[in-house]
Amino acid sequence: MSIVSKVLLRADDELRYPTIAELNSIGSFLQTGAQRLRIATLLTENEDKIVKKASGELWKIHPDYISPGGNAYGQRQRAQCLRDYGWYLRLVTYGVVAGDKEPIETIGLIGAREMYSSLGVPLVGMADSIRCLKDASLALMSKEDADATAPYFDYIIQGMS
Repeated sequence: MSIVSKVLLRADDELRYPTIAELNSIGSFLQTGAQRLRIATLLTENEDKIVKKASGELWKIHPDYISPGGNAYGQRQRAQCLRDYGWYLRLVTYGVVAGDKEPIETIGLIGAREMYSSLGVPLVGMADSIRCLKDASLALMSKEDADATAPYFDYIIQGMS
């Protein structure tokens, strides 16, 4: 949910107009709209490149994952890992566009730890994979855009740790 929706729902729940501080926060949110859309576009247009670079880095950190018996051994398992990496990258774009971590929480993190644990996927590997996605993504951005994007990756990493 965006800050606009949150402010309006909170004010409506309390049967009042938005406060000046709340309106100012909406103004700040709107002023960063072009940046947030630029970041989301960059991530979207470079998904394949980012996922390829991130997975290559992850396999260097955890070569056992792609070795016989590893969670990403074989074409099918590796494809599932890459699919998940793209999914988490997409979650980051949702957070960036909304200017809020709530979409990441509600769409992506609720139950993810339990699901990966039940499948025998090492959570340390999931956190490392998100770190690799973060590094590959931020390398394509200006410092200002990277600073605005990093907290969304960090939120997922924290959720997987």
